[in-house]
Amino acid sequence: MLFNSLHFAAFFPVVAAVYFALPFRWRWAWLLAASYYFYMAWEPGYALLLAGVTLTAYLGGRFMGASPDPRWRRACFWGALGLSLGLLFFFKYYGFFSNTFRPLLGPFALPELRFLLPVGISFYTFQALSYSIEVYLGRQAPERHLGRFALYIAFFPTVLSGPIERPGSLLPQLECTAVFEYVRVTDGLKRMAWGLFQKVVIADRLAQLVDQVYGQPEHYPGPALCLATVFFAFQLFCDFSGYSDIAIGAAQVLGIRVRENFRQPYLAVSVADFWRRWHISLSFWLRDYLYLPLGGNRVPVPRWCANILIVFFLCGLWHGANWTFVVWGLLHAAYLMGGRLSTGLRLRLRGGREPGLPGRLAGIGLTFLLVSFAWIFFRADSLSAAGYIATHLVTGWGSVFDAGLWGDPRSSFGLWPRDWFLSFVFIVLILVVQVLREKGLSQAWLNARPLPFRWAVYSALLWGIFLFGALRQTEFLYFQF
Repeated sequence: MLFNSLHFAAFFPVVAAVYFALPFRWRWAWLLAASYYFYMAWEPGYALLLAGVTLTAYLGGRFMGASPDPRWRRACFWGALGLSLGLLFFFKYYGFFSNTFRPLLGPFALPELRFLLPVGISFYTFQALSYSIEVYLGRQAPERHLGRFALYIAFFPTVLSGPIERPGSLLPQLECTAVFEYVRVTDGLKRMAWGLFQKVVIADRLAQLVDQVYGQPEHYPGPALCLATVFFAFQLFCDFSGYSDIAIGAAQVLGIRVRENFRQPYLAVSVADFWRRWHISLSFWLRDYLYLPLGGNRVPVPRWCANILIVFFLCGLWHGANWTFVVWGLLHAAYLMGGRLSTGLRLRLRGGREPGLPGRLAGIGLTFLLVSFAWIFFRADSLSAAGYIATHLVTGWGSVFDAGLWGDPRSSFGLWPRDWFLSFVFIVLILVVQVLREKGLSQAWLNARPLPFRWAVYSALLWGIFLFGALRQTEFLYFQF
C-alpha cells in the first residue's frame, strides 16, 4: 500500500478512529492486524517472510535471556543473526552474487532464481538485527510479549522504508496508552500533508526529466546530464524525506514517537556533516553496530581508512544488489578519507580559524557537488551508463542557449515551459524551507502565528497538492531497497 494512494487515504482514518476507540489493552492487536494488512496489500505471500524475521529475532532474544551462560547467549545471538541475514541475502543478493561469480565458477555456478524483491526487507531486517544486538549486549531486556514484538517489526508507518527504530525507543511505546490530543494529532496530519506535498508535487515532477535523461543518457549533452543529476538530488531527497515525514506524522497521530530521518542534508558543510543529516536512522545504525565496534576513529589512520571502506561498501550494498551502489558507497568513503587527511592543510590555509560565512557557503556548495556527483552512480542503471554520464558532464555546453533544447516539448528534451518553471520554483521552495528549519523555524513557530496566517499556509499546501501534484500513485524510490 502506498502512502500516496486512495487506498491509504481510506485506510489510515479508519485505523486511527478504531485505535482511539479501543481500550488500551487491545490497541496493540489492532495495530498489528492493520500493519500486516498494510504490508500484505503489496504482496500477501511475503508476509510469511516478515513473520519469519519476527520469529527469528523474538526466539533468539528469549533464548538469550533464558541463560546467563555467555557461550549459550553467543550461540543464540549468532543463530538469530545468521538466520535473519540469510533470509536477506537469499531474497535480495542471491541473484547478484550468482551472476557476479558465474563466470568464475563455470559448471559449479549456482542456479539462476528469479523472484520479486520483498519490499522493505532491508529496513525490517535491520530493525530486527538491532533488537538482537541490544539484547545480546545486555542493553535491552528480551521482550516476552510476542504480539507487541511483532508490532515493533511490522509497525505500518515504518515497515517499508523506515525510519529504522531501536527497541529501547519503540517497544515501550507499543503499550499504546496515548489519548487523543488535538494539537498532537493535527500536527501529525500537517506533517503528513507536507510529506505528501514533497512526494507528489516536487519529487514526481522532477522525476519526469530525470527518468527521461537517465533512461537514454547517450542522447543528451552535458547541460542536460548536469541538470538531470541536480534534479535527481532533489527528487531523491523529497521522495525519501516525504516518505519519512508521512511515516513520522502517522505515528504521531497515534501517539507514537518515531525518530527523525533527515536534518537539512543539503545544507551540510562537509560530507561527514552530510551523513549526520541524511538517512539518520541508517547512518546511526551503521555507526553504532559496525563502525564503532570496528574501532571507529580511535585507531591509527590506515586502520580507520579500512573501517570507512568496510562501512561504506556495506552501506552501498545495503541500498541495492548492483555494483553501481557499491561504487556510490566507496565514493563517499573516498570523500570522508580525503576530508580527514586534508584537515591539517585546511586548518593552515584558514590560519587555524573557524570558517566564516563565505567559507561555510563554499563548504555547502562543494559538498552538494560531491554528493550530487555520487548520486550519478546511485541513479544510473549500470556502471557503463554511470561512466558515460560522469565523463560527459562537461561536453556539449555550446548548445546550452539553444532554445529548442529547453522550451520545445516535442524535442528530445521534452518538458513544457510550465514544467521547467514549476520545477525550479519548487526546488527554491524546498531550499527555503530547509534554511528556515536550520534557523529553528519549525512547526512550533508556525503554531504560534496568527490563525489567518496558519490557515493560509495550510490551504496553500493542500491546494498545491491538488493543483500541481503528479497524482499517479508512483512508488517511493526507497521501496527498491
